[in-house]
Amino acid sequence: MIFDIVSIILCLAGALFFLGGTVGLLRFPDTYSRLHALTKADNLGLGFIVLGLVFASATLPEIIKLGLIWLLALVGSSSACYFIGNYIYQMPSQEEE
Repeated sequence: MIFDIVSIILCLAGALFFLGGTVGLLRFPDTYSRLHALTKADNLGLGFIVLGLVFASATLPEIIKLGLIWLLALVGSSSACYFIGNYIYQMPSQEEE
């Protein structure tokens, strides 16, 4: 019973972080701010959701799979953020033309 409540609270906290990242994507003015909002909020949101699902999991293989999914998402999102930010940084400015 208590694990179900903790699981629901953690999943709701993760959903709020996803919502915050989405609002940051829509509201922030430049690419770097948007990337920061997405990567930080989404990684933290996914971490809370994974932690909430760990409390709802019944077996150790499920917990290991959830941890590997979170690790893969961390590596993938940080790599994508780096490549997008680096590409934007190296683009020639539109004002010079």
